[in-house]
Amino acid sequence: MSDDMWGDSGSLFDGPDRRRSDDESSTQEQPATPTFSFDDESGPLPHWTEAPSGGIPRPNESTEDTEEQLPVRSFDDDDLGILDDDVPTGRSEDDMWATFTAEQPVWQPSDSPEPTRESPSLGTFDEPASAPRPASTEQNRIVIGTDPSGMNRPMSEAQAAVREDSGGTRRRPSAKLKSGAPRPGAPVSSGRDMTVATAVGILLVAIFVGTLVYRPWAVLVLVAVVLGLAAVEFYDKVTEKGYRPAVVPGIVACVVAPLAAYWQGDGALPLVIVFAFIATAGTYIGARSVDIGPLPNVSITTLPIVWIGLAGAYAGLILRFSTTGEVLRADNGTDTLFMLALAVVANDVGALFVGAAAGRTPLRSWISPGKTVEGFIGGALLTIVVLIVAGIGGWNTTWNSTGDLLLLAIVVSIFAPMGDLVESMFKRNLGVKDFGSLVKGHGGVLDRFDGFLLTLPVVYYLTLILEPWAG
Repeated sequence: MSDDMWGDSGSLFDGPDRRRSDDESSTQEQPATPTFSFDDESGPLPHWTEAPSGGIPRPNESTEDTEEQLPVRSFDDDDLGILDDDVPTGRSEDDMWATFTAEQPVWQPSDSPEPTRESPSLGTFDEPASAPRPASTEQNRIVIGTDPSGMNRPMSEAQAAVREDSGGTRRRPSAKLKSGAPRPGAPVSSGRDMTVATAVGILLVAIFVGTLVYRPWAVLVLVAVVLGLAAVEFYDKVTEKGYRPAVVPGIVACVVAPLAAYWQGDGALPLVIVFAFIATAGTYIGARSVDIGPLPNVSITTLPIVWIGLAGAYAGLILRFSTTGEVLRADNGTDTLFMLALAVVANDVGALFVGAAAGRTPLRSWISPGKTVEGFIGGALLTIVVLIVAGIGGWNTTWNSTGDLLLLAIVVSIFAPMGDLVESMFKRNLGVKDFGSLVKGHGGVLDRFDGFLLTLPVVYYLTLILEPWAG
């Protein structure tokens, strides 16, 4: 503090006469109400009863002008996540004090900001299930590792590879996990053991053709076994990932659906689905608490009932053409199912070889980088050629019209790859390579027959419209 503010008051050791005279002169010169300030250039300080402006005064400027020209944030705005009044944050002023209580989590600068509608939380699997999650105004998507019931689920290696480390930085997947991804512009490799895959494929074709030649019901039994094994693979894999599906109702529904369709027609399918759902829901009603996770587990149980059981049941409806109809011939249904299977296999083989030789453009890279647009076109062309050759060569007595065969080839060329992509999408979400290993060289049963699942319903209704046996 400067001595100037005391004026020329003199020393304490001066005589009383001098001090008295100095006091009299200073009293006459000073104003009646002195103004006290730290800096003459900044102006008077605001009264203590006035609300703080939040501005920083500048020399030779009034406080009111400063408030409009220099809005600033509090020194601890970043820590509290509170902006000034011009920026909406969705918090009230009272909420800022809740941050200091023991009941609310205190977010550090390294933590992710609270999600808003402008920057919603993605709900990815790369944060620990036990970590506190801020409340969001939007529902996060359900991913492996989390669900609305709050159940903790184990993460796969692919999910753990992108989990945030303790320092808050995100680690990218290791080179080992990404080694299978194709380089941009490089031909895509199928990754199959072609010798084993070809041998197993020939064996499957022989079994299928043998049942077709024998009786339609024999084909139906083969279809029911395939659908049952596919359901077992699916439930086994999702159980490994932490879900707890109602396995018995799901498998029974997938096996019974084609049998009921062949016996009673398409009117029996809603009954199968409804009773399967009742049995599934009843399984979780008998649980002790909501900790069983009824919503995600009922959903994961119902998915293969619709995807595998209901879609596969259309094979029974197609075989029904051999036993019912105005034009009753024993080969109507078996011929249709044979041509469908021939088209799906041709499409898969064409896409495999053309994609491996000339594939450059991924069809859906986030689902499966190995499936390319070039492979899709190659599969469609080979499907058309094979079906036309089969029709001209008289390989069946039902599908002979070139126009009908062309429509059948187009339908298969669209929905067989789509069925393959659906199965690959589920595998990608689960973080698995194959659903099983029963079919050597092809993965599991579901991996081998995924192209049929979406194709069967469409071909069934196409056959109802075209009635190829009437031509």
